[in-house]
Formats: sequence, C-alpha cells, structure tokens
Amino acid sequence: MSAIDDAPLRVLAVDDEEPALEELLYLLGKDPRVGSVVPASAATEALRRLSAAARSGADGFDVVFLDIDMPGLGGLELARLLGGAAAPPLVVFVTAHEDFAVRAFDLKAVDYLLKPLREERFAEAVRRVAELVRAGQGPRPAARAAAGPGPAPAFGDHVPVELGGVTRFVPVADITYVEAHGDYARLHTRDASHLVRIPLSALEEQWRARGFVRIHRSRLVALGRIEELRLDGGNLTVRIGDRVLAVSRRNARELRDLLARHAAAAP
Repeated sequence: MSAIDDAPLRVLAVDDEEPALEELLYLLGKDPRVGSVVPASAATEALRRLSAAARSGADGFDVVFLDIDMPGLGGLELARLLGGAAAPPLVVFVTAHEDFAVRAFDLKAVDYLLKPLREERFAEAVRRVAELVRAGQGPRPAARAAAGPGPAPAFGDHVPVELGGVTRFVPVADITYVEAHGDYARLHTRDASHLVRIPLSALEEQWRARGFVRIHRSRLVALGRIEELRLDGGNLTVRIGDRVLAVSRRNARELRDLLARHAAAAP
C-alpha cells in the first residue's frame, strides 16, 4: 500500500444549518481516518472551494459530506454538477429526509445518512469512503497523478460562473462563442458574457462533441449558432447575432466541411 493510498481523507462538509454543520465537523474531527475538513454553509460556497482547489493546483477533496435540502442550489443538483468533473469526489449525503434516497444512489452516492446522526453509522460511512479511496475508486489517484497545476475543470450541461459574489449556472446550450483570455475564457451568450478560469484548448476538447469548433486561435464558435458565412476579398468571416468574427485561413477548410455536414444532417 502506498503512502498516498493510506493518506488521511480530505473532506468537504456542506450544510446550510449551523448546528448540523457543527455536528458534522465534530464527528469528522473524531475519526482518525480523516485528515483535513473544510466547511461550507451553502452549495455555491462548496463549488467555490472546489474550484479554488482546482485552480491552485492543490490536492482536491476525496469526499463531500453533503446536505440535500438547502436554499438555492440543493445537494442533489450539486452532486450532479460534480459528476461531470474529470475526477469527481465521492459523495455521502446527510439529510433529514428519507424520500431522496433513490435519487441519491442514482447519482452514485457512497452512502445516505439520516439525521440525527448516529456515531456508529457515521463511522461506517467514513470506512466505506476510505476503502473506496484506498482501492483507487475515489479521485485520489487522478488528483495526485502529477505535480503542478491540476486538470482543467470539466463541465456538464451547465457552467458555474461568478457574478458579484453569486454563482450562476449558464447552460452550455446558450453559449454562442468563446474567446481566449490567457488562462481564462470568456463565454458569450445572446445577452451577456462570463469569464471563467479554463484555457480555450480545454474547452475545445470538452465541447467538440457539442458542436463547438475553433475558427481562430483565440475563438470557438457553436456551429449551430452561425447565421452567415461570408468570403470577402479572400477573408472568411462568420456572423453570430450582431457579431462578425474572423476565421483564420488555417481553420477555414475544417469550418466549411463541418458546416456542410451540419447542413446535410439537418432535418
């Protein structure tokens, strides 16, 4: 067994009710298999902490102990978002409601704990998590595979973006094109734009199957959002809404081929 496999668990504990969160922290702190514990009082705060760990290149979390019934973004929705990550943490739900169990296990939860928590039952959940991580079924091998910055975050159907201290979830289907800004990317929709910390190359790889194509070294466009293709004086451009975007010579042939196939496949 390697030192990494036997390392103490890194835990994110999420509950919007302070007494419940304090009890969760107390029980986690008593367990010798648990190393670091980071609290979060809302799902959006949990997302910020997860994103901060990914951006800094620090080790991520092995498991999230997660309440379900929270205002705004609930625990089930957060777990669904986490499931789209390249190396998602394990999830243990902690709730006062029995009727979410089926949905929780559909999301591949490790365990489902009912409040009020019993120490023996809680310890059993931690044991399951530790065994899964030790067996390589948690995020640890992927999270510690290499030194340096961690992998770019993977997005599902929605992209979390920060706006004035509030996390919003922008549907990928609403994004018309993306511009590179160094290690960041600016996502454009019909009526807004949002800056996220992920390289354009990572989005190109993730969203190729969603119909996004590179038209320039600094731009991706959603193929289905192109309203006009224009050749003027040897320069190719596309129009998306009221924006006209240049297409590089290097990307022009691929774009034309993709548009032709897209048009042929349309009903």
